[in-house]
Amino acid sequence: MTSPLSSAARSDLLARGYSRRSFGRIATLLAAGATVKALTNSARADILPSGINFEGVTRLGSNECWTGPFPEAAQAGASSVFQSNRYDPTGHMRDDLIKTVSDVEGLPQTHVMTWCGSSDPLARAIVTFCSPTRGLVTADPSYEAGWVAADWLKIPLARVPLTAKNGYKTDVRAMLAADPNAGVYYICSPNNPTGTLTPLRDIAWLVENKPKGSIVLVDEAYIHFANAPSAVELVANNKDVVVLRTFSKMFAMAGMRLGLSFARPDLHESMMRYDGKSATSMLPVPAMACGTMSLTMKSAIAARKEEMIAARNMTFQHLRKRGIHFIPSDANMFIIDWKKPAKPIQDAFLKQNVLIGRSWPIWPNASRITVGSMDEMKTFCTALDQIYT
Repeated sequence: MTSPLSSAARSDLLARGYSRRSFGRIATLLAAGATVKALTNSARADILPSGINFEGVTRLGSNECWTGPFPEAAQAGASSVFQSNRYDPTGHMRDDLIKTVSDVEGLPQTHVMTWCGSSDPLARAIVTFCSPTRGLVTADPSYEAGWVAADWLKIPLARVPLTAKNGYKTDVRAMLAADPNAGVYYICSPNNPTGTLTPLRDIAWLVENKPKGSIVLVDEAYIHFANAPSAVELVANNKDVVVLRTFSKMFAMAGMRLGLSFARPDLHESMMRYDGKSATSMLPVPAMACGTMSLTMKSAIAARKEEMIAARNMTFQHLRKRGIHFIPSDANMFIIDWKKPAKPIQDAFLKQNVLIGRSWPIWPNASRITVGSMDEMKTFCTALDQIYT
């Protein structure tokens, strides 16, 4: 197979310890093929079991928003469909999105990059800053896409368990100790699946103490649900940090595929040296229109967050009343520890037309539960009372 990578990209990869046999795998990963295939064959089989008719099913399995995009934003996206014969109907839709992001985040436009979702920049950062000699460090459990990329590329992977002693928060000092020469330290905050926050001061400590030439990759897919400062301020201070965002959660655009990364221009340039910039410039027109408007809707964002918190608090009260152990969360998901294998419980919920999330290998007795609407969480509680005794 002939690698589509440029000669400069191949030279860079060889210099960092990749072999020529890695080129095809890297090219495939950057096209999302390997990551999507692996997730489809493993974790996603639990999120979306095959053969299910979702009509009438309460879906609490994949951290989707319980409702659609904000109506005004959805209307902007819908209207743009009629102009989607053009790659960019106005000639500046992507520029408008970047400017809006810049204004909202207080970040220079030079530090903003757009994507079709956030999986591409996550995998791309691992290719760019990791190598066969410089690994990836994550919490465990955490979002698995990085694990898939590391396995695919044969990159060293260190997973640091979340513990009750540390409030199930990412232990940045343990991460550094696990691999003092890693290329990427990945922090999902709020974490998926626990919904726990990593304090910004801890992330800043890791940034200041990590090895030279590495980055801290902060995945903030769920930050809009939390009352917490963002690691974007570290990007604004030109630190070795890449922050990922997605429109799939708070903005309810999972099916529209739109994401962002924030980083110093030189870090972004390094991430883009393998296949040019088409991955960041060719974006779905409806997604750009919907996303740009969504970012400006402060009151709607606040109201949606409060709606989620109310449904989550009601559910937590019910779990406490039942004496069921769970991990308090700052996001639209949480973990329940059933104290027995989770898979049969997931199956029992499905028989009640409630689809809950999967477990992680480190916690086979626990399930991730997405927070849906108040009515959906009441349905969950009713099913729980019938199933769990």
